[in-house]
Amino acid sequence: MTDITGLVLAGGRGSRMGGVDKGLQPFNGTPLALHAVLRLGAQVGEMMVNANRNLSTYESFGVPVWPDGLADYAGPLAGFLTGLERCETPWLLTVPCDTPLFPLDLARRLADALVETDTEIAMVSAPEAQDNGGPPVLRAQPVFCLLPTTLLESLARFTRSGGRKIDAWTAQHRTVLVPFDREGDAPDAFFNANTLAELAALETHRIR
Repeated sequence: MTDITGLVLAGGRGSRMGGVDKGLQPFNGTPLALHAVLRLGAQVGEMMVNANRNLSTYESFGVPVWPDGLADYAGPLAGFLTGLERCETPWLLTVPCDTPLFPLDLARRLADALVETDTEIAMVSAPEAQDNGGPPVLRAQPVFCLLPTTLLESLARFTRSGGRKIDAWTAQHRTVLVPFDREGDAPDAFFNANTLAELAALETHRIR
């Protein structure tokens, strides 16, 4: 695990939260991004944050903070690119700031899957409710990725050509989807809070 740097993605506009800086919204009394730093930091060797506003506040969390190199809030893939450029370990593990209940064995299970399948990228696959009320189905969660720093050149080339979709880029590489639906896995582990109401629901586990 010491070969992995964790990256918390907190560089978005927070549009669906009314434009607030999502990573600084409180979750059980702790800013979302700091909660993610502490939760992931226990699983990896190094930590950093990708943010584009309030940088001094993020720096108070005690880890390096880096803004996007791409302009105009280019999305999470811009954070991936920044992380790969700044990463000093062989591997980078990305998590969003708005999913505070992600598993405490996230890094271990993604790393194990990479070794077992001899792939380049490990991406989370987690249960999601269906709109029709049917049973949950596994769906890729592309912002939860473990990837090697050797893919920096590939991602730089992809973003220079205008690419912004994570799954469109990862599809160019050997990628394994890692299901988080074992017995004992929390069904809400990858639920993300896009609104303040959803964030309040996460605090009390009143989800869906």
